[in-house]
Amino acid sequence: MRVVSDDDAGLLLWKPVGSEFATLVDADGKTQHQLPVDQMRQPQLVRKAWRDYDILVLMPPGAWHSIWWFYKESAFVGWYVNVETPYFRRDSSVDTTDLLLDVVIDPRGNRQWKDEDELAARIGHPLYPDAEAADAARQEGMRLIKLAEEGAYPFDGTYVNFRSDPSWPSPGLPDGWDSESTRAQPVC
Repeated sequence: MRVVSDDDAGLLLWKPVGSEFATLVDADGKTQHQLPVDQMRQPQLVRKAWRDYDILVLMPPGAWHSIWWFYKESAFVGWYVNVETPYFRRDSSVDTTDLLLDVVIDPRGNRQWKDEDELAARIGHPLYPDAEAADAARQEGMRLIKLAEEGAYPFDGTYVNFRSDPSWPSPGLPDGWDSESTRAQPVC
């Protein structure tokens, strides 16, 4: 992703359609959304192209979420609340742990929970959130839903008209992204 800004509001990142990312896939083509990580057969990180939507991602410092603005052909089409642990920095990256539960909010404020079934199926698994953490994830999602209902920041129109600089090259994975020494181990 391209760093747009890094200040007291958080780390603001841009990922356009077509840019590279790495995803965990097993020998059968299944992802960690389909199977718990420890049940994946010969999992490996593979390079893919980001599809469907350009995204602007805000990772506020110390927050248990990130906010994603989705754009289709430069038009804002909605927000995505990714419930996750607060990020921590590495030399050239940040790490966070996805807590599986998400909220999708359209521009009119309609919302829906995402991945509730995935979270419910993984509660109690040693690599995933326990019941207490799952409840905390739901409470964080509900807190952000309330902000969206109120039209409060970041759901107040901030960044809905964002346009990337056309001179920005498409972000790619850094050299050595797939080497053992730079690869973060899956942590849930």
